Amino acid sequence: MTDIAARRIGLRRRTGGPTDDDQLKEHIAGWALVIVIAMLTVQLGLF
Repeated sequence: MTDIAARRIGLRRRTGGPTDDDQLKEHIAGWALVIVIAMLTVQLGLF
């Protein structure tokens, strides 16, 4: 199937990367990581 035909019928090639389905978990994990790094820097006396 050519690239033009695939675009015409709406096929998209998956690269195996993450999907953007659940952004809430991503935000919670990101803030948890920020808090852990902040606690580590305070405990080590770096800040």
